[in-house]
Amino acid sequence: MSNVKMDRYGYTDFFKAQSEMFGIGDKSLIPARVIEVQREYYTIITEFGEKGAGLKGSLFYNSEQNVVYPAVGDFVFVQNNPYGQDIIYKVLDRKSKFSRLDSFNETEQVVATNFDYVFLLTSLNHDLNLKRLERYLATAWQSGGMPVIVLTKLDLCPNYEEYKAKVESMAVGVPVVAISSLTGEGLEELKKYIKPASTIVFLGSSGVGKSSLVNTIAGCGIMKVSGIREDDSKGRHTTTHRQLIMLDNGTMIIDTPGMRELGLWDVTEGISTTFSDIEDLATRCKFRDCSHGSEPGCAVKEALEKGELSKERWQNFIKLKKEAEFAERKENASLRMKEKAFQKGLSKFQKSLKKGRR
Repeated sequence: MSNVKMDRYGYTDFFKAQSEMFGIGDKSLIPARVIEVQREYYTIITEFGEKGAGLKGSLFYNSEQNVVYPAVGDFVFVQNNPYGQDIIYKVLDRKSKFSRLDSFNETEQVVATNFDYVFLLTSLNHDLNLKRLERYLATAWQSGGMPVIVLTKLDLCPNYEEYKAKVESMAVGVPVVAISSLTGEGLEELKKYIKPASTIVFLGSSGVGKSSLVNTIAGCGIMKVSGIREDDSKGRHTTTHRQLIMLDNGTMIIDTPGMRELGLWDVTEGISTTFSDIEDLATRCKFRDCSHGSEPGCAVKEALEKGELSKERWQNFIKLKKEAEFAERKENASLRMKEKAFQKGLSKFQKSLKKGRR
């Protein structure tokens, strides 16, 4: 493959403008999109087609703590090598980003970037967990993409309307689509999001039907499919790494490994949107600094007593808020370090670029 038009891969004016910002104009570096990541090996798409790529050692492997590493979906500047793998010099600013907390290192782990829609997939069986869906929804709202909840395996759930109604009452304003990849029912509703040059990230637990849906949309078996255990509806891992797939119709899909646990990272705004009903109740409290405990005139407490707000939803809201506050402290510390490193990193990048032109 050659003479690839990067616009087809979503290379919009948002990214093109960054070539001027970083002084890229003489074709010494060219834009590329990362379509697969396996440890330190990257697969990219450039105007010359699909290539392997590695990182510029002096820019990525140094003592600085806040280097931005490429993730699936990222646009990067690379030095083309006709005889081997290209070299990645710079990760461009992202228009959207889905992150989670790496609980082991207590740092941000970027899952996918530069997408338009977030398909939150959960199957209509034991996997349907509203608390977990609220967690995914908060992260989706924060990401910058538009969330769409997709209820899979419709053919296995005769009373799916009841489940769909519960999800819709929890996710006000979010499209909720029940589908069956086996029968094709409900797929027509998803077509409005499946269009050329748009990118969709698929998120969900193992075995919810992500790979089956990709295959159905693509019209062919491009993804390996595994079933679920009937006794507990838990899935087997099919996708083992993140990858961006270009379909024949020009739609791009980022498939991710199934995640049963999602540690929150920087989701303050996402939680406010997901739990807008609770945020609205809080504004009606008698005291502005109401802790929603024993204070008189507490609108939240009154809604709980009347059954207008479920205890489960309230408790999940509190739990996610605490997690978000923890992540925010980590993020603020990270931002302070990034601010100090920015000018130093930009200067080093420009020096390395000048050296490469000689």
